[in-house]
Amino acid sequence: MGLDIDPPDGGCKAWFIMVCSFMVNGIVFSIINTFGILFVKLKEDLEESGDEDAAFKCALVGSLAIGSTFFLSFFAGILADKIGLRTTSVIGGIIATLGMGLSAIFHDRIEVLYLTYGLMFGTGASLAYNPSLTVLGLYFKKRLGMVNGFVTAGSSAFTILLSFINPYILNNHGLLPCLIFLTCLSSLLIICGLTFSPLTKKQPSPAPSLASDKLNGGSFVERFIYVENWRNKRFLIWAMALPCALFGYFVPFVHLVQFAKNIPLDSDDSQNGQKAAFLMACIGITSGLGRLFFGRVSDLPAFRRNGNRIILQQAAFFAMGVCTMLMTVAQFWEGFEYQTLLTICCVMGLFDGCFVTLLGPIAFDLCGPAGAGQAIGSLLALFSVPMTVGPPIAGIIYDKVGDYTPAFLAAGVPPIVGSLLMFAIRRVPPKEDTDDNVEDNREITIHKAEAEKIQRNESQAALENERHDDQYDHTQSMGTSGTVLA
Repeated sequence: MGLDIDPPDGGCKAWFIMVCSFMVNGIVFSIINTFGILFVKLKEDLEESGDEDAAFKCALVGSLAIGSTFFLSFFAGILADKIGLRTTSVIGGIIATLGMGLSAIFHDRIEVLYLTYGLMFGTGASLAYNPSLTVLGLYFKKRLGMVNGFVTAGSSAFTILLSFINPYILNNHGLLPCLIFLTCLSSLLIICGLTFSPLTKKQPSPAPSLASDKLNGGSFVERFIYVENWRNKRFLIWAMALPCALFGYFVPFVHLVQFAKNIPLDSDDSQNGQKAAFLMACIGITSGLGRLFFGRVSDLPAFRRNGNRIILQQAAFFAMGVCTMLMTVAQFWEGFEYQTLLTICCVMGLFDGCFVTLLGPIAFDLCGPAGAGQAIGSLLALFSVPMTVGPPIAGIIYDKVGDYTPAFLAAGVPPIVGSLLMFAIRRVPPKEDTDDNVEDNREITIHKAEAEKIQRNESQAALENERHDDQYDHTQSMGTSGTVLA
C-alpha cells in the first residue's frame, strides 16, 4: 500500500468507496445481528423433532458465523497486504455468497449449517469486511472518525431493514426463501469489493523505505506480520482489554428475541413475536445514530489528541454491560415490560454504535497507517473467541435452568470489567506524537501566535493613540497659551 501518499479527504472516488464500505458493513453485520430472528425458527424446528439441546445447537450456528468473521480477520489483514484489498474483498464476497446459498439448500440440516452458514459465510464476511475498514484510512485522515461513523452505521441501517424483512419472509414463506434472499444480498459484497483499490502513487519513492528493507531482510514472521504493533504497549493493553469485554457482548443479539417472547410482551402470539423482533430494529436504529454522533465527536481535537478516543470506548462498554444486566428487570414491570425493554435497547444501541465506530480510528491512533490494517485484523481475530463462546454458554444456561436471567446477568459483567482494564492504557505514554497530534498541536500553536499578534497590535495601537492624545493635548495647551498672551 502507498503509505507515503497523503489521503485526499474527499473526491468522487473517496466518497464512492465510502458508500461501498457502508454497503459491505451493512450486509455483513445485518445478517449476523439479525440471526436471533432466524434462531427462533431454527429452534422451533429442532424442538419439534424432539431435540433437548435446541437452544445450544441453534446458537452455535450464529456464534460460528460471527466467530469466524472475527477470527479470520487477522489473516484477512495479512492476505490484503499480499494480494491487495480489492482482490481479498472480492474473494470474500464469493465465499460468503456460496456459503449462504448452500445454507439455503441444506436449511433443514443443522449440522450442515455449522459449515455453510457458520464457517463459510463467516470466512467470506471476514475477507470482505476487513478491507472495507482499512481502505478508509487510505482516503481519509481529518474526516476519518466521521467517515467511520457513516460506514459502520451501514450495519445499523441494514439491521433495521432485515428486522422487518426477515420476520415477514419467515412468517409468510418460511426459512428457505429467507435464506435465498440473504444469498442475493450477500452477492452484493462482490460488486462492492471491486472498488477497494488503493491510491495511485503520484511520485515514485526515491529510495526503498526502512519498512521494506525490514520486510525483505527480516525473519519469516516479519515478512507476514507487522511486528511493530506487538511492540506497542498501548496497543497490547487495548488488544487484551477488548476481548475481555466481549464475552457477553453478542449474547443479547442472539437471545434477546427469545428472551422477550418468553416474558411475554403481548398476550397475542403474533404481536408478541413482532414486538420482540422490533427490539432488534430498535438497537439497530440507535446504534446507527450512535455511530454518526460519536464518529463526529471523535474527530474533535480534544479526542483526537493523545489517544483520547479510548475514553469514549470505555464509557460505551460500561454502559452496554449495565444495559445487558438491566434487561432482566423488564419482566418485573408488569404492564410496562415492552416499554422498559425498548428504552434499555435504545440506550444500549447508542453505545454499541460508539464502540464499533471507534475501532478503526483508535487503531490508526495507536499503530499509525502502516500497522492499522493488521491491527484491526488481529483485534477482530481476538474478538472471535469471546463472541463465539458467549451465546452458546447462554444457551446452555437456558437449556438447564429454563430462564435467561442468570445468562443476561453474567453477560453484563465482562463489558464492565473490560472498560476498567482500559484505564491501564493511560499509564503508558505514547512513543511519539501521531500525525494527528502534531497537526492539532500545530493548529494550537498557530492560534496562540495569531492571538499574541493581535494582542501586540492592539497594544501598539493603544500606545499610538495615547501618544496622539498627548500630542493633541500639548498642541491645544500651546494654542490656549498663545491666545492668552495675545
